[in-house]
Amino acid sequence: MNYQHGGDIYTNEYRLDFSVNINPFGMEETIRKAAKESMRTVTAYPDPRCRKLRDAVAKKLHVMPDDLIFGNGAAEIIFALVLAEKPKRAIVVTPCFAEYEQALKTVDCEIIYYDRKEEENFSLNEHFLSFLSEQMNRNPDRTQGKPQNENGGIDLVFLCSPDNPTGSMIPSELMKQIIAVCEENGIRLVLDESFIEFAEDRKRDSMISRVQDHTSLFILRSFTKMYGMPGLRLGYGVCRDRELINRMEMMRQPWSVSIPAQAAGIEACKLTGWAESVRDYVKEQRLWMEKQLEALGLKVYPSDANYILFYTERELMEPLRKQGILIRDCSNYRGLSKGFYRIAVKLREENRELIAVLRTIIKER
Repeated sequence: MNYQHGGDIYTNEYRLDFSVNINPFGMEETIRKAAKESMRTVTAYPDPRCRKLRDAVAKKLHVMPDDLIFGNGAAEIIFALVLAEKPKRAIVVTPCFAEYEQALKTVDCEIIYYDRKEEENFSLNEHFLSFLSEQMNRNPDRTQGKPQNENGGIDLVFLCSPDNPTGSMIPSELMKQIIAVCEENGIRLVLDESFIEFAEDRKRDSMISRVQDHTSLFILRSFTKMYGMPGLRLGYGVCRDRELINRMEMMRQPWSVSIPAQAAGIEACKLTGWAESVRDYVKEQRLWMEKQLEALGLKVYPSDANYILFYTERELMEPLRKQGILIRDCSNYRGLSKGFYRIAVKLREENRELIAVLRTIIKER
């Protein structure tokens, strides 16, 4: 199995891992305590309906409990959705998270790639609407959201905001237009908001509020990033299409969300003010790191998340690994090439150490 993500700490010896985009403070102590205390009950099966967690998330997001589906990380939700929908043709925006493409290939879906331009900082703009319209016109006759023949129409679109690996946000007005077009044409729109809690204007830019009036919209969220618990595995989806939710439940195993994961998620929903303080800290550190990287002559791409994409012709992976530092080589992202790297924003002292080591490597070469 080819490991194509960051965080491969099981292969590499390391001191600092900048290759994964997790809250630099790690798991908040009350969440850790809730997960630990829940171990007393692990002799029982987990609640397959995640009822207490469902109510906590519904209250926090102001959505209906039955509009939620939970899984063993956001990745399980992605695969369950694709298996439930079985799309014939889907659009994937590149560069992007590898699991979208991987999930679509499990159902032999034809994947149409929309390649964002490097000279536009890999941002998504109004040209995507023209592209979407062009693809739909390959088979404009649709019945209940499904193409009338296997070679035409679009069944599903994957988007991500903040984007992975760039960290850029899709402008909210553009996002609303895309949602409207997909709703009108019966196209399932999957919007990955796994990093939205790090975005400065998250309340304005999140599309959670539009789920109520757009049954084609599916929002993907994760507890992993902001709440620092990738090892517990907890993600969820929000969608008003109850029929889709029911089909997805049939595609996943009933006990995929463990008791500790559910307990941690419930406790995370109780936190007030913690995420805001993390967000402010990460923004301050990200802006500082961006300036330092640019001062070293590296091409830095704008980010609104807790990570930074940059480009350099210098080889960095091996020199950094020798120093016990891991970063993400992004050359295996579709649409990127050798020289693209991504680093997470970590604690101040760690960020300064990374910049100092990079400065030394670049001067030496």
